[in-house]
Amino acid sequence: MKGSDRPLSEVYDVALLDLDGVVYIGRRPVPAAAESLAKARAAGQRLAFVTNNASRTPSAVAALLGDVGVPAEAEDVVTSAQAAARLLAERLPAGSEVLVVGGMGLRHAVYAHGLRPVSTAAGRPAAVAQGYYPDIGYGLLSEGAQAVSMGALFVGSNGDLTIPGGDGPPHPGNGSLLRVISSATGVEPIVTGKPERPLHQESVLRTGALRPLVVGDRLDTDIEGAHNGGADSLLVFTGVTDPLQVLTAPPNRRPTYLAADLTGLLAAHPEVHREGGGHRCRDWTARRDGAAFTVTGSGDPYDGLRALASAAWESDTPAPAAALAGALESLSL
Repeated sequence: MKGSDRPLSEVYDVALLDLDGVVYIGRRPVPAAAESLAKARAAGQRLAFVTNNASRTPSAVAALLGDVGVPAEAEDVVTSAQAAARLLAERLPAGSEVLVVGGMGLRHAVYAHGLRPVSTAAGRPAAVAQGYYPDIGYGLLSEGAQAVSMGALFVGSNGDLTIPGGDGPPHPGNGSLLRVISSATGVEPIVTGKPERPLHQESVLRTGALRPLVVGDRLDTDIEGAHNGGADSLLVFTGVTDPLQVLTAPPNRRPTYLAADLTGLLAAHPEVHREGGGHRCRDWTARRDGAAFTVTGSGDPYDGLRALASAAWESDTPAPAAALAGALESLSL
């Protein structure tokens, strides 16, 4: 974990922002998101909205952002479909047929890169591109499996096993649907979305970022993706990740900064110092006492969380949840 004596919006030239759980949840705005992003822009930070969802076109995503109070153009949106299409275009001759097992977002991205989207295996397409599509049917999956069995390159836009289910349990995501073709053919797809590097590389290439900051709510996609891309990251707690999951994360899923929400872009972040056998962040000190961790102090509980994370992350081996639960409870987060 790092500290910053200046707001992150002044330190990083581009914020690469996840969407669901960070800017909006479903179609509801996350509190303080729109205001925080407007202030970050005013401070000179550029914003890019990076999503694993391959079903929507960039224009549709930009329209949804506008609905939640965040003005955006299609050019501000980077999707896993675009990363998949770029990978295909780099590996296939121009004009090659690609069987698209997905929606319009993926079809448009494939076409934009000079390839021909098709829907059947009859012409022996050069590749199969699969992305999340809520109306996907057996027929299209079957065509994709036939093409892969005949030697087509198999590319998946992202490998998320689940997607948010609104107020209910999660729904199957593209990663689960990829298993249908993979199980039928024995061929594993090349995955381009978070946490794999192609989507991060697409985001940096499209924005020209010199010092990007990945902002997200998921450890297994956003934060691991930042780690794989060699970028710093800010985890916000407006989505799926809770503080205990952060404290017990393996090294490749540990964020650079922590914040309650996107107001964290506008603030300095205090450093954590080793002091007297403990880890001190402002007025909080965390230490490991035998099998358990303790944290004492007062003030902003997120400073206590930073101190506790620093103590828990001293080892590459994740600390047991039971050893951290008592200390975390004292922070009332």
